[in-house]
Amino acid sequence: MIKAHNLSYQFDYPLFHNISIEVNPKEKVAIVGVSGSGKSTLLHILSTFLPPKSGKVYLFDQDIYTLKPQQLIKIRRHQIGIIFQFHYLFKGFLAYDNLMVASLLANTNIDQKLLKRLNISHILHKNVATLSGGEQQRVSIARVLSKQPKIIFADEATGNLDSGMADEVMEVLSEYCDMNNASLVMVTHDDRVAHKCDKIYRLQDHELRSITN
Repeated sequence: MIKAHNLSYQFDYPLFHNISIEVNPKEKVAIVGVSGSGKSTLLHILSTFLPPKSGKVYLFDQDIYTLKPQQLIKIRRHQIGIIFQFHYLFKGFLAYDNLMVASLLANTNIDQKLLKRLNISHILHKNVATLSGGEQQRVSIARVLSKQPKIIFADEATGNLDSGMADEVMEVLSEYCDMNNASLVMVTHDDRVAHKCDKIYRLQDHELRSITN
């Protein structure tokens, strides 16, 4: 599903080098590390949005940074879903409108059971600007899952949620992966959330190290 080999990246300083990682169908993987270690940068590289300085990324057996822009757009629209740290919902729209746009673009249906699990059925007809940070995050997660992606990339997906709802979201994401033969790669500062994944990696001292879960 995901194969990355010898990835390196730097700004004015080296961020990480020679990172390799593989993620199989149904696997849930967490990447942890201190702020500034490069976790989000690595996630952006794996999710088609930032070419590495060196190394290769393969999604669905395709070398993604050799693909044409239209091919990348197709992968982003139909095969991967990204839960951003800052939501990126359509401001001025209803929560329902945000879900509908994703479903229409991916030609899928909105899962009503999912909306109940995420406790957002009662806020669908509210403007997203009036929602709390936690409510916006849950709408964002529902929007991504409405696309029915084969790979989910999540950047601090539970960061705005209390512990109870964070646990529920992790259960929803885990069940989704198991039922849809999908994969999850998430960046988190929360070790408790990380330990709900199958594998944990720590990005530290420019290297990605496996942690026994």
